[in-house]
Amino acid sequence: MPALARSRFARHPFRLLLASVLPVLAALVPLGVQAPAQAAGPSYVALGDSYASGVGTRSYISDGTSCQRSTYAYPYLVAQQKGYTLNFKACSGATTSTVTNSQLSAVVSTTKYVTLSVGGNDAGFSSVITECAQPGWMSNCDGAINNAQSFINNTLPGRLSTLYASIDSRAPSAVVVVTGYPRLFMGEDCNAGTWFSPSEQTRLNQTADLLNQKLSAAAAARGFKFANPTSRFIGHAVCDDVEWVNGLSNPTSESYHPNRLGQSSGYTPMVAPLLVGAA
Repeated sequence: MPALARSRFARHPFRLLLASVLPVLAALVPLGVQAPAQAAGPSYVALGDSYASGVGTRSYISDGTSCQRSTYAYPYLVAQQKGYTLNFKACSGATTSTVTNSQLSAVVSTTKYVTLSVGGNDAGFSSVITECAQPGWMSNCDGAINNAQSFINNTLPGRLSTLYASIDSRAPSAVVVVTGYPRLFMGEDCNAGTWFSPSEQTRLNQTADLLNQKLSAAAAARGFKFANPTSRFIGHAVCDDVEWVNGLSNPTSESYHPNRLGQSSGYTPMVAPLLVGAA
């Protein structure tokens, strides 16, 4: 090595180290010695309505839709916890019909996991809540509840059966978890601007129970799992000391939906243990 070159390496020993290491690294590259790529997790499709999209959490993904999907919603939280690859299709306002027409195509033969929250909008539950929130002298709460219960008993089961069969035919090997709806009330109305009587609250809670019964029966008939939130939300209804469900809110679309605690402490620990076992 010329004297000038030797003196440069002497002053810069790191260059000397590189000069010896680089040829070795170059020799390794053709052998494919690289860091392993991160494999994608099992595919998970979240279908359904506002209870699945995360309405009530007050923070939504900017995805160019009006679906109000949230990173605080249980599908997102479960996917993070499990390492699943989430296709988040749940959308505010969804019914069995809109799930079929706008969301179901996301379920394919390679889908491993599916969650579904739907039925409340079919029964017009938000309209029933709106009717019952008014003073008794200007509303027909009992009539609205009677109509909803009649629909849940007589019409909804057929719609659920058809939708569940479609999911099963598209992904026969997938684990499917149907999620229910919590009781919203605890017997007291602490919100200014609403007039729910104790008896109306009892009947509205009974309607949620009835809806869950029909969802559970339809799920069992198809071999799907059912996640019933009723017991988890006891002590966390509207006006409880720690609410997991919003009362009357601004904007009103946030009202009577699970808040962030309802999603993270109510739904997520209930759904996650069921969303396992796909082949």
